[in-house]
Amino acid sequence: MHLGRGHNGTAKLSIFVPLYNEAEFIQTILGRIIRAPWPAGLEREIIVVDDASTDGSAELVDEVAARHHGLIRLIRCAKNRGKGAAVRVAIEHAGGDYCLIPGRGLGIRPPGVPVAPGTAAGRLGRRGLWITFSQRRPAAVLYYWHSVANHALTTLCNIISNLNLTDMETCYKAFRVPLLKSIPIRSDRFGIEPEITIKVAKRHARIYEVPVSYSGRTYDEGKKIGLKDAFQALGVMLRFWFTSDLYKDPGDEILDAFSVAPRFNRWMADAIRPHLKSRVLEIGAGMGNLTRVLARGCQSYIASDIDGEHLSRLKTRMRHHRTWKPALVIFRTQSILSLSPTP
Repeated sequence: MHLGRGHNGTAKLSIFVPLYNEAEFIQTILGRIIRAPWPAGLEREIIVVDDASTDGSAELVDEVAARHHGLIRLIRCAKNRGKGAAVRVAIEHAGGDYCLIPGRGLGIRPPGVPVAPGTAAGRLGRRGLWITFSQRRPAAVLYYWHSVANHALTTLCNIISNLNLTDMETCYKAFRVPLLKSIPIRSDRFGIEPEITIKVAKRHARIYEVPVSYSGRTYDEGKKIGLKDAFQALGVMLRFWFTSDLYKDPGDEILDAFSVAPRFNRWMADAIRPHLKSRVLEIGAGMGNLTRVLARGCQSYIASDIDGEHLSRLKTRMRHHRTWKPALVIFRTQSILSLSPTP
């Protein structure tokens, strides 16, 4: 899967802006995103997906885009389907290494996304992490029952995903684009929030929370989520609690099923191990179902696969093995995970 890079090979961030009838606020929102203190050297593209607005919002986006040539891409949908459907369209058109789905409240201050080497998102690029931005700094005091519903839904989502998030319906979510492109997203409306959370957790991506300041909107200011969406989110969570639906590729689903079959993997490894020497090259390692078993005791073990997402998951699964030092190297179309004893 080819992704666009910035000039001189710099990292590129795709910012998704789902849009529906935001004529009063959209230019202000885009202005704040454009002026946000993004890290030096990070290239950006803003992908605005107009979900069949009827109030002229798209034309206002065109005005901003004309003043910032090449920065904003407007994609128009023929039919209104909801935030989840708009995000799916944005994912299809994303050309960056990372993507950010920001909240649209006027009081939300876009954070400086840490994608420089050595920061959380720099490690994201090397280790397959996901970052979620939580509300831990000052926040406006708004609807009580919204906070009750949010806490209940976040708690249930944490139970299902075995996470400890402070806010599942968070203001910002940032992902590696290849990870998102490989996950089937089914929800059309706000159910996308728990769906992505559960699926990314089940894909064993590493998750970080970073605080932001937040001042939510009232319904008079364009807030759209309501009680119906809370029940839909509950239905989405119950659906994906008992189903996987984690990969677009059926072959990847099979590999994922084998990842929770330890006896089968040990049986396969026992059949192969007598023929191995101290230095091993595994071709087609996938998610590392055999790698985790066979690598122990080897002087050098190289796991290769054409799918970088498989190796990202393998690196996450191997991170607690203190006797091994993983390093990811991209060589043409072949991804390689080299495991060698740590000095």
